[in-house]
Amino acid sequence: MTFFHLPWLTIIVLFPVLAAFIIPFLPDNNGKVVRWYALGVCLLDFIFIIYTFSSYYSFTSPSLQLVEDFSWIPSLSLHWSLGVDGLSMPLILLTGFITTLATLSAWPITKNSKLFYILMLTMYSGQIGVFASQDILLFFFMWELELIPVYLLLNLWGGKKRLYAGTKFILYTALASIFILIGGLAMAFYGDTVTFNMSELAQKQYPFNLEILIYLGFLIAYGVKLSAFPVHTWLPDTHGEAHYSTCMLLAGILLKMGGYALIRINMDMLPNAHIYFAPLLAIIGVINIIYAALTSFAQRNLKRKIAYSSVSHMGFVLIGISSLTNSGLSGAMLQMISHGLIGAGLFFLAGSTYDRTRTLILEDLGGIAVQMPKIFAMFTAVSMASLALPGMSGFLSELMIFLGFVTSDVYSPIFIFIITFFEAVGIILTPIYLLSMLRQVFYGSKTGQVQHLRKLVDAGPREIFIVSCLMIPMLGIGIYPQVVTQTYESRTNSVIEHIRSQI
Repeated sequence: MTFFHLPWLTIIVLFPVLAAFIIPFLPDNNGKVVRWYALGVCLLDFIFIIYTFSSYYSFTSPSLQLVEDFSWIPSLSLHWSLGVDGLSMPLILLTGFITTLATLSAWPITKNSKLFYILMLTMYSGQIGVFASQDILLFFFMWELELIPVYLLLNLWGGKKRLYAGTKFILYTALASIFILIGGLAMAFYGDTVTFNMSELAQKQYPFNLEILIYLGFLIAYGVKLSAFPVHTWLPDTHGEAHYSTCMLLAGILLKMGGYALIRINMDMLPNAHIYFAPLLAIIGVINIIYAALTSFAQRNLKRKIAYSSVSHMGFVLIGISSLTNSGLSGAMLQMISHGLIGAGLFFLAGSTYDRTRTLILEDLGGIAVQMPKIFAMFTAVSMASLALPGMSGFLSELMIFLGFVTSDVYSPIFIFIITFFEAVGIILTPIYLLSMLRQVFYGSKTGQVQHLRKLVDAGPREIFIVSCLMIPMLGIGIYPQVVTQTYESRTNSVIEHIRSQI
């Protein structure tokens, strides 16, 4: 086997977790060696991702590419089956990018640094594995694998209420994951052939009632991960207590796993049930947008306010998925990528602010822009992307979803009007609560408690570098979105073509 014919997807998935086994044998030295090693592993794996996709991936093909299939546990018919297409390729790239920056953002952590970076690298492998898995049992295994590091990262490096938040996180996500296993087994054992291969499962013809039940189970599991109403309440608590490097992974990647699975499994493999449930998804999406935007106003904690912003933005993804149009689904994919960048940026800056002020309570802040002008400028820029300022990535994704739903021919004009009206209200509410957040944190007189306790230090080179790395694609996508949409549109168009053939 030559260098150019290596099983690159297997290497990309396994390299971080295998590299983590070396960390216990590294010299501690106050965490310096470990953090450089972990950053090097993340960066090298990201380079592998870029090399693999630039060399062996075709943007124009909607079919599965870079397929690797090995019998893993024959007694369970479990295969190590990996592959990528337009649905997974951009999200794997996003995972490598955000995880590398999150590892760099965790530089100040010195408490149990070896365990911290072992968990970060394990989570890295689990998240890429979710997007690359083409066997539904392997998919479930990877889905569960990334839960354990998040739980430990939250409980060991979180805030004062970390145990409550960690317990709530594991209860919601682990219990919901049971539906993935049950649904996957039901699909695998239905019919004459027992198979866990996703491509073969998609070819089976299920009775409508069975398809509805399986879809509903998957919807609960993926809805929890996507933070869809009413199973979203774990997210603000988790974000409010987790270290901001963990929040970057939660907002940047973890939420996107739910949206990806809804498209990959619910929409593409269970098309008849998706058509049946699509109006419900649109309604839940609108509730997400309006409810979370209004709830964000009432939050006194900076990270919880941003967390509800994430819940609101995921509502647009649900509406795009429910639109059953090329533009809507393309916009949903772009929204996931865009929010991955924006959410990671907002939580990193919230954490950087906390490192200096030692508080996240908005009443204790205020007027700190004078002492931290660089952080103020970066926070403002990322907030502009989040409120969908034209010329930035958030604007185009929301516009595509909006137009996709308006032009959908599967709903009545009254239903389309109601959904788009409330969607527009949500678009108006977003800049109000984000600008209000900026005002409370940075503007006004020096009345906050922080001003009397400490002299604040502005952003350093590391922080400027991280935010700059996130801002460049935000602006690039906003100016020239085709750089991203070309990676997945052939696949999303084929999904829509397939599902519309069932109408």
